[in-house]
Amino acid sequence: MIKCLVMLAVITLAVVVARAADQNRRIVIYDGVATEIAVPPNSSADLWITTGDLTRATRFVIKTQGVCRDELCFPLPKSRKAEFVSKRGATTWFNLSEFAKLIRQPVVVDQKNGVWYFGVREAEQNGYLTSLEAPNFTLPDLNGRLHSLDDFRGKKVLLVTWASW
Repeated sequence: MIKCLVMLAVITLAVVVARAADQNRRIVIYDGVATEIAVPPNSSADLWITTGDLTRATRFVIKTQGVCRDELCFPLPKSRKAEFVSKRGATTWFNLSEFAKLIRQPVVVDQKNGVWYFGVREAEQNGYLTSLEAPNFTLPDLNGRLHSLDDFRGKKVLLVTWASW
């Protein structure tokens, strides 16, 4: 019995230590890809990430004309530049959550687990509305076989969705 209690205490301590270590990391999911990023020294409700993490997680780069990715470039309002970019020591930080608001990109945050999910920008979402064509996706059936929406193109399909929130 004492052996079990000691083992339980050791496991509990390991979980607490691992959880505390995780408080120094965040996960950003952008374009469906999860990237672990560093946490800024001071806590904030916004997601401040290093410019290196910005490029790794989103492929965006800060340039003189704005925040750019390939040919796509979003200028930052000069009067609000401090809301987006901050220099602390040798590190430049970028406010990704404020940038998402600027470009009208939906964001979902799980503060407890440090996960930030960035959805498709409004311009991309509207493309599906104008074409009236649902984006392709692949899901398993009850037997585990994968089915894609593209498999049913040209046929009538009823999509039923549900969310717990």
